[in-house]
Amino acid sequence: MSHHRIAPNVDDSTDQLADAFAALRTELELPGQYPAEAVEEAREAVEKLKLPDRDLRDVPFVTIDPATSTDLDQALFIERAGEGYKVLYAIADVPSFVAPGGALDAETRLRGQTFYAPDGRIPLHPEVISENAGSLLAEQDCSAFVWHFELDAAAEVTTMTVARAAVRSRAKLSYKGAQEQIDAGTAPEVLQLLKEVGLKRVELERRRGGASLNMPEQEIVQATGGGGYRIAAAPSLPVEDWNAQISLMTGMAAAQLMLDGKVGILRTMPAPDERSLLHFKRQTTALGKPWDGEITYGEYLRTLDASDPKQLAILHSAGTLFRGAGYTPFDGDVPADVVQSAIGAPYAHTTAPLRRLIDRFVLVICEALSNGHEIPRWAREALPSLPEIMAASDQLAGRLERLALDTVEAALVANHIGEEFDAVVISGSKPSNGNGNGNGNGSGPYGVIQLAEPAVTARCDGELESGTKVRVRLLKADIASREIRFALLP
Repeated sequence: MSHHRIAPNVDDSTDQLADAFAALRTELELPGQYPAEAVEEAREAVEKLKLPDRDLRDVPFVTIDPATSTDLDQALFIERAGEGYKVLYAIADVPSFVAPGGALDAETRLRGQTFYAPDGRIPLHPEVISENAGSLLAEQDCSAFVWHFELDAAAEVTTMTVARAAVRSRAKLSYKGAQEQIDAGTAPEVLQLLKEVGLKRVELERRRGGASLNMPEQEIVQATGGGGYRIAAAPSLPVEDWNAQISLMTGMAAAQLMLDGKVGILRTMPAPDERSLLHFKRQTTALGKPWDGEITYGEYLRTLDASDPKQLAILHSAGTLFRGAGYTPFDGDVPADVVQSAIGAPYAHTTAPLRRLIDRFVLVICEALSNGHEIPRWAREALPSLPEIMAASDQLAGRLERLALDTVEAALVANHIGEEFDAVVISGSKPSNGNGNGNGNGSGPYGVIQLAEPAVTARCDGELESGTKVRVRLLKADIASREIRFALLP
């Protein structure tokens, strides 16, 4: 699970940073410009697009995303239905733009997903699709896969269908703006009901043993007043959690459709092993907020406050429990292990087709199963190849995110060698491998710290105890190598 969000399209502040970002693209062999043949194919598909016969343009959908987003995958509508609720969730109809076996299809399979670098986004699809005709922009007529849910009073799904339809979003809302309206009591009914349903879905997650690792996001943003960067760290807003619950509900419904139909591809993750759980329990005890195992670890994680240094250290440690996620395809025999353990239920990726390849295939399979149609051959035949494509893409995205953050962190402190900082230990000391952190320079015990200001995470030499506040001195900060080293002060 990723917990760093890199804001796209921030300006280069120095030649050194610009060179580092360019070198990062070369080092990771990131995709370059979209091939002309694929772009032309996308333009032709946009020109020829015909809206579905089913017309839901009178439904007042809204989108809720980060303020700067233009690749809008989902639009939402909620209303009361007796004691329960009706939820309509529109997902961008990317399959309508991508001809199976064409140049665009081939390029999307090479990319796997949209990559977010500090010096610009590398889209999965050409912008004519991802930020224009395929995006659920406000007041634009679009084709979408519309999931229709009926929920009971506890927000449990009672009935569900999915079918293509013409839609038109009424408003592009930001998380910050939506949260402010909800808190002020001025929110429209759809946001009020999102909170109501979202809270009930959180409770259902708790009951089934699901877990959310609500780490503070670290976002690379342009510094105020001109050149430079800073890293903004803040916990996610409640409305983001409530909105995510609708997406999770849809992914769970997609998984169930495919399991019932005995064909599809799931996002799976094994439960933490006993050794990992025991180690985590010991750390929670050492950090003063013990988890005794009487409640699920997911329920325990929701009680943690990331603003408390010791509890932040626990959240970092909990990342070891969220490992081993992958994709499990099947056609005929249903696999034995179908649960995504962090969600506590079978789950499939289906709500972000503009930004993630696999969702395009899940959507058409689910639409066919829901309506008794034959599954398109191209979607069925692709299932065995998708796990390898997505694993490679996820690995590349993770490396890009990690190295981009390391680069900016080095730039933030590069001019402060020898200065002292306040910090929190997020990972206690362990023995050195004999050459520092793998880049040479230094030996002896070291741990990982997070500075109070700027929000930089780095290696620190010395005997460190998780969750403690410390004073440290910066020894090295090199932008090109992305290496930062601190030393613990007495």
